[in-house]
Amino acid sequence: MLQGTRRLAAIMFTDMVGYTALGQRDEALSLALVDEQRKLQRPIFTRHGGKEVKTMGDAFLVEFANAMDAVRCAYDVQRASREFNISRPADQRTRLRIGLHLGDVIESQGDISGDAVNIASRIQSLAEEGGVCITRQVYDQVRNKFELSFSSLGTKPLKNVSAPTEVYKMLMPWEKETQAGLGELDVRRVAVLPFANMSPDPNDSYFADGITEEIISTLSGVSGLSVISRTSVMGYKGSSKKVREIGNELEVGSILEGSFRKAGNRVRVTTQLIAVSNDRHVWAQSYDRNLDDVFAVQSDIAKHVSDALKVKILEPESDRIDKKPTGNAKAYSLYLRGRYHWNQRGLDDIKKARDYFQQAVNEDPGFALGYVGLADSDELLADNWNFEPKARHEAAKAMLSKALDIDLNLAEAHATLGLALLHDYDLKGAEEEFKRAIELKPSYATAHQWYFHLLSTESRWEEAFKQIETALELDPLSQVINMNHAEYYIARRDYETALEIIKKALELNPRSEYARFVLAAVYGFMGRLKEMRREIDLGVGLVQPSYPQVAKTSKAMIALMAHDKETLRKLLPELKSHVGEQWYPDAHEIAAYLFELGDLDGGFEWLERSYAQCDFSLLFVLHHRTFDVVRDDPRFQNLLKRLGISS
Repeated sequence: MLQGTRRLAAIMFTDMVGYTALGQRDEALSLALVDEQRKLQRPIFTRHGGKEVKTMGDAFLVEFANAMDAVRCAYDVQRASREFNISRPADQRTRLRIGLHLGDVIESQGDISGDAVNIASRIQSLAEEGGVCITRQVYDQVRNKFELSFSSLGTKPLKNVSAPTEVYKMLMPWEKETQAGLGELDVRRVAVLPFANMSPDPNDSYFADGITEEIISTLSGVSGLSVISRTSVMGYKGSSKKVREIGNELEVGSILEGSFRKAGNRVRVTTQLIAVSNDRHVWAQSYDRNLDDVFAVQSDIAKHVSDALKVKILEPESDRIDKKPTGNAKAYSLYLRGRYHWNQRGLDDIKKARDYFQQAVNEDPGFALGYVGLADSDELLADNWNFEPKARHEAAKAMLSKALDIDLNLAEAHATLGLALLHDYDLKGAEEEFKRAIELKPSYATAHQWYFHLLSTESRWEEAFKQIETALELDPLSQVINMNHAEYYIARRDYETALEIIKKALELNPRSEYARFVLAAVYGFMGRLKEMRREIDLGVGLVQPSYPQVAKTSKAMIALMAHDKETLRKLLPELKSHVGEQWYPDAHEIAAYLFELGDLDGGFEWLERSYAQCDFSLLFVLHHRTFDVVRDDPRFQNLLKRLGISS
């Protein structure tokens, strides 16, 4: 009898939870989900050097040469599966368990066997749904080397294994503590659904949306709660979906819903808190107040929700919740109109928003949130639309200074100031502001998102990863946060993972030219030029009717990725003459084109120009593959030092 080959290997077992029961209920659906999971997981196995040994119905047996590759693969499989589930109906989601062990295996006729295989198969059954369990042997190899932490589950007896085995659980970034009886859903994780507008005047819908946003903002200041951001809840406006379905989609244990009615200077707000687990009311209240007393309503709602969920509001938090941002009802109404338009994000809407914010502070010069609205508008005009960038950026800082003079504990002002300081290359000052914003309002997703940008710039990858994951938990349906999540992997040059995330993000808004062009760049980095050109064509089609110049800038992008130097040389004179204009390259992009053409001196001249102008995107050149050719040049290292970034 032939002996098999013996070797040391890391073994992964995956299993789909509830597959047998699903097959009995709906065989066609179970087979379809298994097929989708195989398509999802196999590229991830390959990317991490995994060798698929065999499939057993819904399960995989995969072998790796080392423990670190196996652990990274296991996390990526669970992350991809979680993202796969986000946009799926509850009955079409898949939950995986994964077990990992390191030990001797015996290979014979393409299969492997031995105690290592048996232990891995037993370990996966100890994992939670969506979780990963590893043995002590794996833990010893990866401890302090992997960006996530592990928690010991103690020593476990395993069937058909003589000695008990110490088992560890991978602590996923999206995990939350749950309360008894609620399964996976944490009651302290709350979604505030868009309040229904019951006013006779349909134009008052901006007020209903504003009330929703302000209640979210107030609840976000309670450190014991995790509150879903506005972007992710507004998609449920007018939805007929049931509470349980929405709760599962957003992974929340509690939902606050209500209605708003305005008549003259009187408002009626009706609200109720619902437990997702049993669809029962936890608390309900109606308020009949004057318009200028609406802040007391928001404060009262926050306190009752916290009491109902047994969350203690700390004294400083209570003081901030009780504080009225303005005593002027007209100023507040103008502010809500401004926020309504600002949230639309189009150029005309941002300009309208700025006008409303200006009117609000004219009505009440002591209205700090109004000044933050002005600053937010100016930063968007400068960054997203390249509209008078220098003047708008300076104006934003002036408005933030006014806001903080009025209210030093305004989280939104600290977060936007952090972004402004980041633009000024003041990384230390920016970090202080982001940390302060998060301390004041732990559920403010934007503060976590912007802090992620700073941390990635400084190559503080573990911290950056935690911040973008937190932002994603708080705002799972935000396309821009999902795209930032993808950009983390682009910076780490894990293009396969970035590709999967961008495709999911595009489902949230298929008409996003930003997502299309980032997707094209990733295809370019991967050498998949046909797909790159397809995505660029789609992006150009979305932008060209308003900005015909995008056709030429996209040609330059294609030429850069395809190393088409002749086309770049032809395009460069025009691109240089319009640098910095809307949908034309920034100075550092001109530098990249010159580096591609071999003109290093010319490229560094343009990099210096970018630095002198404080171009925001220059902060990210450290991780951009385009600059690899000059990464060791003393001039590049000197630039990084002046930016406050170490290589």
